[in-house]
Amino acid sequence: MTTLVLTIVGDDRAGLVSAVADIVDTHGGNWENSELAELAGAFAGIVEVSVSADRADALRAALEGLSGTLTVTVHAGGAAVTASEARTVTFDVVGNDRAGIVRELSSALSAHGASIERMSTQTTDAAMAGGRLFEASLTATLAADVAVDDLVAQLERLATEIQVDVTLAGDA
Repeated sequence: MTTLVLTIVGDDRAGLVSAVADIVDTHGGNWENSELAELAGAFAGIVEVSVSADRADALRAALEGLSGTLTVTVHAGGAAVTASEARTVTFDVVGNDRAGIVRELSSALSAHGASIERMSTQTTDAAMAGGRLFEASLTATLAADVAVDDLVAQLERLATEIQVDVTLAGDA
């Protein structure tokens, strides 16, 4: 089996996921993992699909047929890091919204060789104080030789600098 990663983007409307799922199914593919969302009237997602190697090119070609409705880019799936080689750290961030929070967090993770596995962010109205709150939930994969304590210390220093709360949800 071949793993393909699809990135999909288009104007939000009913039936977009169904259109992609139908093509994947028609070509013998298996929809394995996905993250899909509507943001500001646009639909975007990333989908992991497995398909037999001899049907991968036909699946790619069929997905190109969605052009005009969705922009679908097909990427070859990469080798995943095995559990024995990596650990996972998950944390939440909450604070007053301001430009640069994601840049600061991602730079700190990158400096420690951490790879963001999942990240979800949102801004909401701050009920009592007015203004906007920034909230994020991140899961990062760390190589076995990265000291989790060093990363946590860096995130705590960063939280003080950019005035957000960073809460470690768990690590392995």
